[in-house]
Amino acid sequence: MTDAVLYPARVPLVTEPWGIFKSLRMARRNVLSIIPEIATTQPMVSGKTGLRWHMVMDPTAIRRILLEEVDSYPKSRATKSLLKPAIGDSLFIAEGAHWRWQRRAAAPVFSHRNVSNLAPIMSGAADRAVDRIAAAGPRAVDLLEEMVTTTFDVIAGVTFSGGDTFDRDKVHSAIDDYMAEAGKISLFDILGFPDWVPRPGRIMSGPALKDMKALADSAITARGARGHDGVPDLLDLLLEGEDPKTKRKMSTAELRDNLLTFIVAGHETTALTLAWSLYLVAFDPAVQDRARAEVQDVLQGRTATGADVENLPFIRMIIDEALRLYPPAGIISRTAQKPDTLCGREVRPGDTVMIPIYALGRNKLLWEDPDAFRPDRFADRKAIDRYAYLPFGDGPRICIGASFAIQEAVIILATLLGQFKLTPVEGKQPKPVMILTLRPEGGVWLKAEPLAPLAPDTNPVS
Repeated sequence: MTDAVLYPARVPLVTEPWGIFKSLRMARRNVLSIIPEIATTQPMVSGKTGLRWHMVMDPTAIRRILLEEVDSYPKSRATKSLLKPAIGDSLFIAEGAHWRWQRRAAAPVFSHRNVSNLAPIMSGAADRAVDRIAAAGPRAVDLLEEMVTTTFDVIAGVTFSGGDTFDRDKVHSAIDDYMAEAGKISLFDILGFPDWVPRPGRIMSGPALKDMKALADSAITARGARGHDGVPDLLDLLLEGEDPKTKRKMSTAELRDNLLTFIVAGHETTALTLAWSLYLVAFDPAVQDRARAEVQDVLQGRTATGADVENLPFIRMIIDEALRLYPPAGIISRTAQKPDTLCGREVRPGDTVMIPIYALGRNKLLWEDPDAFRPDRFADRKAIDRYAYLPFGDGPRICIGASFAIQEAVIILATLLGQFKLTPVEGKQPKPVMILTLRPEGGVWLKAEPLAPLAPDTNPVS
């Protein structure tokens, strides 16, 4: 058996030192390609490419960066330069007091109750995905494109459920354009140039971003004027949200930036998680058969609902393993603000400190046979070091929408596996490539064969 058959797709990591210009050229093609191979066998790797940098894979040191000394390690200048044109000084980018009050105001939006209330929108999108895939016939289908469509359907539904005037296609197009071009790392980012120095790709994407923000502003103003009916969606909850300490509410601009943050993060990352999960279950037929047996036992031919999520543990394990192998945010980057010591090594103010989530999930000190696809690693989550598995980050800045993303992914993956048998298309293996997020370049092309329908449960759980 060849290595390619034994292991799913992976990124060839660096085995020799590169200069700054080669690093820049390779990073613009695939950020993950600049990670050294030794990052999968060491607790920490350091170097200098224009600026001093450190890659940290040791869970104790990562805990220090993300939790114990979080204020000493704010998001890096490069991260802010990449994202600020699209999402402003929102929750994802803000620091200090400005971040804290926004977090307090937004936290109730993603409470368990509110997330559960949005499950029917996820189930409806899953049903529409099944219809589209079935209508495509027996030919191969790009499941990446399908999952992007499905998760944007979800995020649009949970954000603008009241039928506000909001051009979804225009917003979707603007996001894609920005991530494809303006999100690429610039030499100016690597060298730490200030934000006011223009980045050519981000200048070209300016008109689309301006239109997108104007559309969001109009929808927010319209919703604020008319209120809402029925189950509140994300926009309703954000409009009502306030900092419990100061009673401060978000302005229209702050609402818009955070709403666009949730739209970008809430559909792109979940779409990628689902696309990689579908690729992996097609890669391993035994895993797919086991997952389908669980789905058929629980769902009995119907669409998954929010109440089913906790009864589908193996589906959740597949998603967890997909996130370990292909984390949407493949690298977390911080800038040290004061002298520190990590893994016995000096860190100076201004150093870039990276947590390469991709390498962390494949580090041989932390995982047995880490390149292998083994969902059962997550059968006992308590046995996994909390800071060895970080698809959503951790500490006070852990992803606010993590529970939303997991619920959505479980509902959609379970629904699809209950309806189709998935097999790979020869010669169409995806290539993991990261610009802003870790995408399967070339798509996830699978054959989706409809299954014989089961008799629906006469007393379904709702």
